[in-house]
Amino acid sequence: MQKIKSLMARQGLKSPQESMADLSPVENLRIPSKEELRELRQQPIDPQAEQEIIDSIGEVYFSNDSFDMVQHELEKLPPELNLQELEEYRDKLKRQQAAVSKRVADLILEKQPSYVKELERVTALQTNLQLAAVICTNARRQLNVAKAGFTEASLGLLANQRRRQLLTGLLKSLRTIKTLQRTDVRLSEMLEEEDYPGAIQLCLECQKAASTFKHYSCISELNSKLQDTLEQIEEQLDVALSKTCKHFDVLHYTKVQMAYTLLGKTQTAMDQLHMHFTQAIHNTVFQVVLGYVELCAGNADTKFQKMQYKDLCTHITLDSYIPCLTDLCKALWEVMLSYHRTMQWHEEQDKQETTPTPDESDELTVDRSYVKKKLEHGLSRIWQVCLLCCVFIFIFSISTQLFFSFRFQLHKVFLHKSHRSNLPPQDVQLKVKSYILGTDMSNFKYDDFIVVLDVISRLMQVGEEFCGSKSEVLQESIKRQSVNYFKNYHRARLEELRMFLENETWELCPVKSNFNIAQLHEFKFMGQCRSPSMSPSRQAASSSYAAREELSLFQQFLQDGNPFEMHIEQKEEETEDVLASNGYESDELEKSVYQEYDSDSDVAEELKQDYVDEQTGDAPLKSVSRETIRSKRKSDYCLNKANAPILTNTTLNVIRLVGKYMQMMNILKPIAFDVIHCVSQLFDYYLYAVYTFFGRNDMYESSGLGLISSRLRTTLNRIQESLIDMDPVGENAGVHGPTEDRKEKVPSPHLSQLVVLTNSETLYGLAQRVVATESLAFLAEQFESLQSHLDAMMPAAKKPFLQQFYSQTVSTASELRKPIYWIVAAKAIDYEQMLLMMAGVKWDIREIMSQHNIYVDVLLKEFEQFNKRLGEVSRQVRIPLPVSNVLWEHCIRLANRTLVEGYANVKKCSNEGRALMQLDFQQFLMKLEKLTDLRPIPDKEFVETYIKAYYLTENDMEQFIKNHREYSMKQLANLVNVCLGSHINKKARQKLLAAIDDIDRPKR
Repeated sequence: MQKIKSLMARQGLKSPQESMADLSPVENLRIPSKEELRELRQQPIDPQAEQEIIDSIGEVYFSNDSFDMVQHELEKLPPELNLQELEEYRDKLKRQQAAVSKRVADLILEKQPSYVKELERVTALQTNLQLAAVICTNARRQLNVAKAGFTEASLGLLANQRRRQLLTGLLKSLRTIKTLQRTDVRLSEMLEEEDYPGAIQLCLECQKAASTFKHYSCISELNSKLQDTLEQIEEQLDVALSKTCKHFDVLHYTKVQMAYTLLGKTQTAMDQLHMHFTQAIHNTVFQVVLGYVELCAGNADTKFQKMQYKDLCTHITLDSYIPCLTDLCKALWEVMLSYHRTMQWHEEQDKQETTPTPDESDELTVDRSYVKKKLEHGLSRIWQVCLLCCVFIFIFSISTQLFFSFRFQLHKVFLHKSHRSNLPPQDVQLKVKSYILGTDMSNFKYDDFIVVLDVISRLMQVGEEFCGSKSEVLQESIKRQSVNYFKNYHRARLEELRMFLENETWELCPVKSNFNIAQLHEFKFMGQCRSPSMSPSRQAASSSYAAREELSLFQQFLQDGNPFEMHIEQKEEETEDVLASNGYESDELEKSVYQEYDSDSDVAEELKQDYVDEQTGDAPLKSVSRETIRSKRKSDYCLNKANAPILTNTTLNVIRLVGKYMQMMNILKPIAFDVIHCVSQLFDYYLYAVYTFFGRNDMYESSGLGLISSRLRTTLNRIQESLIDMDPVGENAGVHGPTEDRKEKVPSPHLSQLVVLTNSETLYGLAQRVVATESLAFLAEQFESLQSHLDAMMPAAKKPFLQQFYSQTVSTASELRKPIYWIVAAKAIDYEQMLLMMAGVKWDIREIMSQHNIYVDVLLKEFEQFNKRLGEVSRQVRIPLPVSNVLWEHCIRLANRTLVEGYANVKKCSNEGRALMQLDFQQFLMKLEKLTDLRPIPDKEFVETYIKAYYLTENDMEQFIKNHREYSMKQLANLVNVCLGSHINKKARQKLLAAIDDIDRPKR
């Protein structure tokens, strides 16, 4: 095929027929004629055989176009020619030629349409080229005519047009230069408007325009002026950046950052910002301290303004350190809040920033990364400086001498640039810790200590939210120092409590009926006051404060307010109105009630008291009618102070102490267990004092009434062992010296000599006993109401202690009523006289009596006298229903047991005598039920069962002895000797007595 193509190229573009005619003679001989080709096409040839013939042709025939096949064949002839071989070889060549020719012919016929089409395109191209040549010839001829006809006037017009264009450009340039000269006025206006991005954009555009016209001599001066203006803008921009350190404004800061971005100095701006924050802290601290120093000095001496910070701090007085510390924290809070809002601004910008172009991508990414790292690193640095500035006042307020050593450390950290960023926060805390732990705070005022501790605690909370620093080292040092201070304070309060108890006359402290501990300012921090005295606006503020507590400090005070203003607001609200003028809610009500009572001379003595429904607690109103008073039975000995709590001044002081302790615990939660332990000691000591003053008596065990439960006895023993110093003062002090155990204990209190408990007219100090016992019960109720709050503050590992305190101590307060009021009941009725009178009664009578014995009337008169005295006492102090019930229960129980004891002293008794016993007892019960509302009558079955036992047989008596162990050995022996003495023999009697002895033996 290559040969064919080359051949066609050499012969030119001709038709296939022409091409065939132009072949050389040799080549022409090789190409078969049309008849031969037709014959060849008509001859069926196997394609495989044809391909084999073509493949048998040597490779040399296809090597190149210059190959001479004739020469090649001639050279191949042998020296000696053989005709037959030549003919055979010739036939072979003819077959090969025929196969090639047939293949070529087939290919020509196959490609002929494409060949013809391409040939036509070539012909058309040739025609187009000829036309183009004609057009070019004509154009050249016309150009020559135009050149020949062009004149000098035409060239002049073109020159003028060019000059006009140059002058127009010059005028435009001059106007631009004039505008550049006036740019400084507009720049000044934009700077006054604080449009820093616009000013910088305008200045940069002016510089770019000036560089375009730098070939003018006036532009060089303008260029230097623009550079000075740009430097001036940067200075004002730096001042604007410094303003954001104290009062962050989003719009203002956005302008400043846009301006620095236009200048390409984002990283420089961040470095400057941190320097301004550090400087702002220094200036703020100096100005606050300077203000208090000048205020305390009382003059406007300018020497303080020239002092260095370390010298200025020495002039802070002890009276001004708390407000100074508070104002200092408030000012530093503004700085930290500005820093916090700055970080928020950059975080929001990173989220809203669009994707930068590829050219700007790397630069912007580097700037953002640098800003982020710089801000994160600056958190700890800002917090470190703020912490030092606040803690130094705390330390100085406690020890001036210590401050002189600490201030130099502060000066090194705060003022020297070499220490500003190289001192880690942990090292700062370690330095502060060493000074705090080395300080004696025992003489510090508690209220001041609470305020300072609250400020420092809130400052640490700010630090944790600000930079994640928990200030563990500082917190631990504050905790240890607070525990030491609190233990010393608690020790002093226990001694103070002992003094109060020893001087307490146990008179009623008049408080309003709606008194609640939440009304005391010591408990205001709990935010749970819901009493009627609290205004609706205050309640709404309290509820909104509780909702805000769930947010962080930076969320609460993001827009306005300050977390360090809270304790100031609380102090302003520390107004109490809990005391009543004379114990009555209304003097008119008191007078009205007494007038009603005084006019009722025919009313029984026991009805001349206020009626108070213990279920509802309602007291009689001014319109109470005489019929209402007469119709109501007495259920509570009281005046119209129906709901007023019974408490003393000492009780109120203990409650206030508990509130103060809880304030400490609320501020510094890590010492919660130590504080709660001290709170429990306050309650323990008060309970032990009430028991020691009014309830200790050696006759408890002999009474057999189980007045002191095992739980109460265990609690009292625990208090005596762990809290009460039983050794006399000075005893063995020189030998053993004060031990740590002795330091934790308090001497047992002694009852004031002004309290008289031996006067029968006052029921042996019943009023004082009621006030003491019920004040303890009220104190226990308040502790119960505080349990959930204390439990929330108590560490999980220490909660069993709190649960044990409530279950074994607080809950036993009401159990003291039995032993304390038993002493009154034991002395209020003359039981010995009743026994003597019963001993004089003859019981072996032969007739059934219809009249009871005189001792019953005497006993009832004793009860009436007791009831009258009880009413008199109730005029001094309200006697709650549980108290009156306990008193009546004790008196009736002792009277019934005295009756049984009197019956057990009988030597001889007949059946008629037993009937007389029943008559006496029934008469006693009938009259007694008119005096008291107590139902059922205590120990009624105790007496009735004993009287009925006189009728038992021998076998029943033996069973009775085994089942009724509540009777004494003497009482059971009397039943055997008196009732069965004449009906059984000596052996049976000895058997029953032996059974009694067996029952009594384990008690010995």
